[in-house]
Amino acid sequence: MITRETLKSLPSGVKAPPYNVADVKPGIVHFGVGNFFRAHQAFYIDKILKDDPNWGIVGVGLTDGERSEKKAKQFKEQDCLYSLTETAPSGESEVRIIGALRDYLLAPADPEAVLKRLADPSIRIVSMTITEGGYNIDESTGEFDLKNPAVQKDLKNPEKPSTVFGYVVEGLRRRRDAGVKAFTVMSCDNLRHNGHVAHKAFLGYAKARDPELAKWIEENAAFPNGMVDRITPSVSASAHKKLNEDSGLDDDLPLVAEDFTQWVLEDNFADGRPPLEKAGVQLVDDVTDYEHVKIRMLNASHITVCFPGILVGHEYVDEAVNDKELRSNLENYLNKDVIPTLKAPPGMTLEGYRDSVISRFSNRAMGDQVLRVAGDGSSKIQVFWTETVRQALEKKNDISRIAFGIAAYLEMLRGKNEKGETYEPNEPTFGDKQWELAHKDDFESALKLPSFDSWRDLDTSELNAKVVEMRKIIREKGVKAALPK
Repeated sequence: MITRETLKSLPSGVKAPPYNVADVKPGIVHFGVGNFFRAHQAFYIDKILKDDPNWGIVGVGLTDGERSEKKAKQFKEQDCLYSLTETAPSGESEVRIIGALRDYLLAPADPEAVLKRLADPSIRIVSMTITEGGYNIDESTGEFDLKNPAVQKDLKNPEKPSTVFGYVVEGLRRRRDAGVKAFTVMSCDNLRHNGHVAHKAFLGYAKARDPELAKWIEENAAFPNGMVDRITPSVSASAHKKLNEDSGLDDDLPLVAEDFTQWVLEDNFADGRPPLEKAGVQLVDDVTDYEHVKIRMLNASHITVCFPGILVGHEYVDEAVNDKELRSNLENYLNKDVIPTLKAPPGMTLEGYRDSVISRFSNRAMGDQVLRVAGDGSSKIQVFWTETVRQALEKKNDISRIAFGIAAYLEMLRGKNEKGETYEPNEPTFGDKQWELAHKDDFESALKLPSFDSWRDLDTSELNAKVVEMRKIIREKGVKAALPK
């Protein structure tokens, strides 16, 4: 395994951290230590620790169980070090050890340890990657869902929280009472205006707990918007083995990512920030245009090609995007449905961004699974497709490609591809009622799913009819027979 001791004798070609890991002091607490965080935020922080070692990261896991306990044990045993292999579409790779993560806490095992970290004045940023659907926003009202059982539990016993909202707000309460500055709450999830969403979620919880505390948070904390981008696939057992064979390392936590990475961040912090510009972060006054381009082109393209790709029987994203018919449909979606209704930020061309997206998706070395990309599809649809769907409906534009995408998604939820193979769709926001709608044999019931609530206020009769028509074709003749001409 990798430890501080093994950093002294790394295999040839593996880059060690360009600083003394022992000198790094925590300045950030991060909730949700998944692969994307480790290849993105931790990667950027790693690049600035030589200049300022006071921004190390304490990771926090919120879930309990055997898998979570194993993850925590692996981080501890490896001194929270891990290897990151960056691979270009050409196949060229570079391996480095990331040392930005300086501790890992499993919250259910020791809630007080997490709260002490949050209250520590040296912690000046609390960040999170809790997925697009993790902010507990009720899609029907647009407000924080106070009826959530876990939220209710935290509100009844706020000093012993279990949710990220409970932890963060209790941490801020302790800081206020101790006369310590509020920290910055920084979302790193793929959400439009993710800072505004985080603000709504955490203030929604805080107001229900204590209006005076909520007022203090409103006046003293910061919630910057940010746009994050890097393809980081999950690592299968075989990929794990190959990464270690190629690097010469014995790493229990190896990670692979594409060589492309981007982070555009609003320069809005409550108590200082790392020198992120030295790591290549674009610090701006307004991230809106960057968000729109990324969400409506890259993120939307991911699910647009993966939903039908799953049905055809592809396993990986590069297979789906290199499927001639699926690629043509994706290019038509971008060229005809998205680009004409999108504004490019300064210095970017939408056509160039389109080509970059398709090239990145074609990177075979990523081994990025279509089922991973399609996971939490209901939440992703509401974030990634909504603006394009609304533009098409309001302007009465061609809806055929949009209808095909919805039809492919709904058929994908049924859990069987054209080869007769079964798989398990992952929809963490679905309850029994939603799964019942998704599994009905008729073609209309599933259109009642919350996945489509974001444009339900518009006239969707033509769109719904087209979705039904395409679902029938997919089921009777196959995915490609339903592709818009």
